[in-house]
Amino acid sequence: LKCRPESGCVCTRSARPLVARAWPCARAVAMGYAGYAPGNKVADSLTPLQQALRSLPLEHAQEILDLIEKLTRNVVRNPGEEKFRSVKLTNATIAAAVEAAPTMVDVMQEMGWVQDGECLVLPPSVRLAHEVHVVGVIEAKEFFKKEAENERRRQLRAGKAVDADKEELLKKMEVDRQEKQADGPVTQGSVAKKLGEGPNIMRAGDVGIGKSSGG
Repeated sequence: LKCRPESGCVCTRSARPLVARAWPCARAVAMGYAGYAPGNKVADSLTPLQQALRSLPLEHAQEILDLIEKLTRNVVRNPGEEKFRSVKLTNATIAAAVEAAPTMVDVMQEMGWVQDGECLVLPPSVRLAHEVHVVGVIEAKEFFKKEAENERRRQLRAGKAVDADKEELLKKMEVDRQEKQADGPVTQGSVAKKLGEGPNIMRAGDVGIGKSSGG
C-alpha cells in the first residue's frame, strides 16, 4: 500500500518500509467496539437513552437490562416480525419487571416504544439499531456492574467503621471492669448511730444554756 501525495498523508519517504506498509496514512485509526476509537472518551454528557438506562434501581438493574436486551435484540434481528414489536405488560415476566423497576417503561419509551393500552408497541417507523440500542444496554450493564462493586465497598467500609466503634466500646467496658476490680469490694459500710437519752448525751442545760443566773 502506498500513500498518494495529494491525500494529505504525513508519511515521509524517510519512514521505514515496514511502518509505511503497516500504516499507509497517519490518519488511519484502529476502531474499537461499536466504532469508538480505543482509549478515547466517548462523550462527556449522557444521551437521553443513557440517562433513562441509568435511572433503573441498582438492586434490579442487571435482570431488567437482561430483559430489555433480549427484547431489543429480537427486534434488531427480526425488524419485520410483528410479534417482536409488541410487548404485553400483563405478561408475568414483564409485569414483575415493571413492578420491580417502573422506570423500565421509561427506558423502552425512550427507545421508541409506545404504550397502547396494556401493551408496548414499536411503531413501523421506528427502527432499533444494534450500535445504538443494544450497545447502549451493554454499556449500562457495565455501568451498574461497577456501581454494584462500589456499593459493596461502601458497605464494607461502613461495616468496618461500625465494628471499630463496637470494639472501642468493648475496650472501654473492659477497662472500667478492671478498674472496679482493682478497687476491691467494700467490706464495711457506714452504720448510722441511734440517738437516745443515754448517759453520753450532753444536754443544753449541762453547759449552762437556758438557766437563769439566780439559780
